[in-house]
Amino acid sequence: MSLETELKSGDLRRGNIHYFPVVPGKLEFALELRKLLLASRPQVVAVELPGFLERAYQRALARLPEITVIWYHESPTGKDQDGDERAIYVPVEPCDPFVEALRTAAEIGAQILFLEPASAERPHLPDTYPDTYAVRRIGRDPYIEAYRVYPQTRTEEVTAHASAMAWKLQGADPGASVVAVVALNMLDPLLDAMEVPQPAPEGGQRYEPELVNPHPDCLSEITIEYPYLQERYEFFRLGMSFGSGDDNVLDRPRVQWELMREAESKYTQSTGEKLAHWQRRMIGRYTRNLAHISGELVASVYDLAVAARSVADDNFGWEVWQMANRYLAQQEKSDLETVRLSASAIWINTKRLRIRRRLPRAKQRLKPTGLKPRKKEKVPGEWARQTTGEAICSYPPEDLVIEEYGRFVKHRAKALLSEERVRVEPFTTSILDGIDIRETIRNWHRRKIFVRQADRLAGEVGAVVIIFDEDHEDRYTYLTTWLGEHQNESDMAYYSTHPFDNIVGPGIGRAEYGGLLMTLPPRRMYDVWSDPDYDFAESKPERLLMAALDYSVQRFVVYVAAKPPRSIFRSIAAHLNRKILYVPIGQLSPTKVKKLRVVHVLDSYARRAEAKEYIW
Repeated sequence: MSLETELKSGDLRRGNIHYFPVVPGKLEFALELRKLLLASRPQVVAVELPGFLERAYQRALARLPEITVIWYHESPTGKDQDGDERAIYVPVEPCDPFVEALRTAAEIGAQILFLEPASAERPHLPDTYPDTYAVRRIGRDPYIEAYRVYPQTRTEEVTAHASAMAWKLQGADPGASVVAVVALNMLDPLLDAMEVPQPAPEGGQRYEPELVNPHPDCLSEITIEYPYLQERYEFFRLGMSFGSGDDNVLDRPRVQWELMREAESKYTQSTGEKLAHWQRRMIGRYTRNLAHISGELVASVYDLAVAARSVADDNFGWEVWQMANRYLAQQEKSDLETVRLSASAIWINTKRLRIRRRLPRAKQRLKPTGLKPRKKEKVPGEWARQTTGEAICSYPPEDLVIEEYGRFVKHRAKALLSEERVRVEPFTTSILDGIDIRETIRNWHRRKIFVRQADRLAGEVGAVVIIFDEDHEDRYTYLTTWLGEHQNESDMAYYSTHPFDNIVGPGIGRAEYGGLLMTLPPRRMYDVWSDPDYDFAESKPERLLMAALDYSVQRFVVYVAAKPPRSIFRSIAAHLNRKILYVPIGQLSPTKVKKLRVVHVLDSYARRAEAKEYIW
């Protein structure tokens, strides 16, 4: 049968041998292989593994579902050509198709045949495969056919290795049904070698493999599939043994969604913070883009941790990584030596992710002598009794911070809108506003230079609305309007938690913003929350936006929130000769946004002199 005919038919049977190519370490192929073996129950299962590891694999398989690492020196002497001691580590993990072949063969009573010779190490072939998640969408046969259309480069080492495996496979019982499990990049060399009788390979070298128990905290670094997914596979595999189980529970996006959900629950328990829905959407888009950059369909666990850290904070990134590393079957105490292995000890071209976890601790950090501790109440309720509630004012240092951030948001919104109005065109007679480097590089094959022309915005920003939380649960009950105290301080209306429910000093309350409105010039704003002109609003954010359109003396109003306002507000803005510039809050720094949400309210101007001793 020619390769072209074979690819069209998808048939990989040769006589009594059914060839089953796999991508090493990948869940989808382990699942498909187990289904095939349980259905066909062959008499012989041949696997592309070295024979000298047979006894080590038997011991490691007996420990499953607990993961084991087999290790042996790269050369029989234990040292390489430079005299350095180097070892090879082989994790025995449930999702590896070769491990699944050995486990299922033992279940059905099939003879196991190790094909790889011990005379030389396996040739280094490219192990870059298309994302195996495609198998769930297009099927295994089309995946394999698409890969075989572009065969790997055939070297003398590859031919010799395939010849040695073919010799071992040709020695199997000719009357027995055989399933040969081989790596996809070795399939075609092995098929060609099986066409003719092969000589016996040269004598092998003596290796002395040993077993170690990897520490539970290092599993996600050393396994191909992350432990959370491997644990799911173990439970599903157990269900298959009893004739039940739906493989949709192993769908990668679904598993990742559940991983993130459980990590978010742990994050809320440890920090008291919750993710907003816009953060979840942004994490989804971010991981999708990271996967596409890597040429994958589904993000890796590394991508999940990077996205969690970037969109939320380091604490959430830590929880995602820890949840991905969860594998309840793995124990620190074992009959084998327990070791902590790093990714660099097993893999090449590893990536490093640095996470700085910040959590409240019972013990304080060591601090230099001379620093005064924060003041505390002598008796409970002392500060509450000193709070009169007759007047309120802000804390000036926080006013400076919020005003500066308001100016930053104005510039950011204008820059975004200006960027949308940029026109890019090929260079003819003028470079206009400059050369567009990105478009020029993208079209370099056309030998053309592209230039950009930016249309300037006619008008300025008069008001800024920032919505941190739309308050669907009515958590922010404190509704206030403040007037600026001088010409550079904005009038502000905001909703927050009640500050005097959390008293941090005599007459000093601490609250958390839910949303705010700032507008210049100052001392013009009537109480937004009692103004009947805004009763049309359906929520607190909409009331702030209507007030911003009403009080803005400039054409543009910036609206920062998780989602844009309703379309009717575009019509209202047009009637008032105003325009809303919407900025997704996800485009702003989450760390900066978190700091800005804290506001302190003082019950009199006299408190400002001593507030610095209580506010942190």
